[in-house]
Amino acid sequence: MTTGSSSTSSTSNTGRPATDGGGISTFKGQERALRADRLGTGGLLLSVLAATAPLMVVAGVMPTTFAVMGTVGQPLLFVILGVVLVLFSVGYAEMSRHVHNAGAFYAYISRGLGGTAGAGAALVALVAYNSLQVGIYGIFGFEVSGLFSTYLDLEIAWWIPALVAVLVVGALGWLKIDVNARVLGVLLVIEVALVVIFDIAAVADPAKQGLSLHAFNPDTLTGAGVGTALCFCIAAFLGFEQAPVYAEETSRPHILVPRVMFLAVAGVAVFFALSCWALTVATGPSGIVGASQKQSAGLLFFLTESRLGGTFTDVLHVLFVTGMFAAMLSFHNVVARYAFAMGREGLLPAAFGRTTGTSGAPGTGSLLQTAVSLVFVIAFAVADDKPTGDPTAPVLHLFTWGGNIGALGVIVLMAAASLSVIVFFARRGAARAQAWRLVTSAVAGVALLVIAVYTVKDFDVLVGAGPDSSLSWLLPAIIGAALVIGVIQGLVLRARKPAAHARIGLGNEAFQLDKAAQSAS
Repeated sequence: MTTGSSSTSSTSNTGRPATDGGGISTFKGQERALRADRLGTGGLLLSVLAATAPLMVVAGVMPTTFAVMGTVGQPLLFVILGVVLVLFSVGYAEMSRHVHNAGAFYAYISRGLGGTAGAGAALVALVAYNSLQVGIYGIFGFEVSGLFSTYLDLEIAWWIPALVAVLVVGALGWLKIDVNARVLGVLLVIEVALVVIFDIAAVADPAKQGLSLHAFNPDTLTGAGVGTALCFCIAAFLGFEQAPVYAEETSRPHILVPRVMFLAVAGVAVFFALSCWALTVATGPSGIVGASQKQSAGLLFFLTESRLGGTFTDVLHVLFVTGMFAAMLSFHNVVARYAFAMGREGLLPAAFGRTTGTSGAPGTGSLLQTAVSLVFVIAFAVADDKPTGDPTAPVLHLFTWGGNIGALGVIVLMAAASLSVIVFFARRGAARAQAWRLVTSAVAGVALLVIAVYTVKDFDVLVGAGPDSSLSWLLPAIIGAALVIGVIQGLVLRARKPAAHARIGLGNEAFQLDKAAQSAS
């Protein structure tokens, strides 16, 4: 089996098989290939970071965590999670040098733990990223309808802008990934700039307690709510792990993918830790929990109104919405590429394993994601019996249910990928050479498992259901069901089509190995 580096070197920038005979191309043919050389470091980094939706995290996740869990040390949690995810990225990035596949998580897990485990991981990834993307439509629709009400004095139901967004995101999903990257990049840069301006304003005009570093004191991380607060905070990082999904669309994946992962996770950790600390400075550490409980998701806007004025706050409201749109587009691209990889390897119908002729994008996978989004938005719209402007249900249900189901799925995938890294290199006889990477993967894997356990245990808190609500086990059971069904599919495939089972996780490399074998015989 060739490594990702060797297979990449024998592929032309157009995505067609190389003709120099110097190696095995990772591409079967143009329609089975994601177009190579579409993304450089900047484009890949922007595509990945857009999924973190920085303004949505600062304005939504942070105040919610302060209000619900009462954990003043939330900035320190971002630092701790940053360390855990950097440790995870050490092995994950090394794996990306050997495996270039749009299936990312499930491809890595297949290489380490076998095709059956890979099939289970594939369906978990498909469900998780779909859930993350679909969930944002609920809160997006509500926020857009709020903007119409505030600035145009026009009342519209939340599901109207949500459905429009589904169609626009679906259309963009058909375009070249570099076009998507430019759209995401512009939105992301403006978003980050505005949050940084707030951070500076908060530091320049602190509350009565001054520039207190109390939020970074380990003593603030005591009490029963810390584990659940970790679950809230880790969702803010989701996106950095997507870099390998775009590996086939970069010119030098063995260099760019690891570089972008480390830049993303380190940048996100520092940015969120400082921005979260700025919130505590603006209110005072002793007042942040009370202010969050009073203002909820309006906390950031309340603080900018007094420091930076109404115009800045109005722009921030608009960018809050565009940031969510950027996150939806980013997750859409990821889902489409997972569907493409699964179709190419027989885990979905073969039609999903083909790209559109003009753009080289995974068009069928994009259509699948669009269809899923339409079904869920329409279903929640039909179930909505609340007056326009009331987000209590089902808008918040769509957002909290989808977001937390997706976060649980990705956490489980990261834990499994950590184990896969260890097994992959151990089986290759490289355990001694890769010893420090295997240790970091083990530490990260254990930490991620702990967070996954807390997520399941406290799911009722995460989704705002009562402790006796059936939702506390029904919703996380969706990820469990996806895993079981995927594993069963893998077992059936191994029994009935062992050759297809052996290809799981190999991508186009498997087809080129077959071609090389046929040529040699």
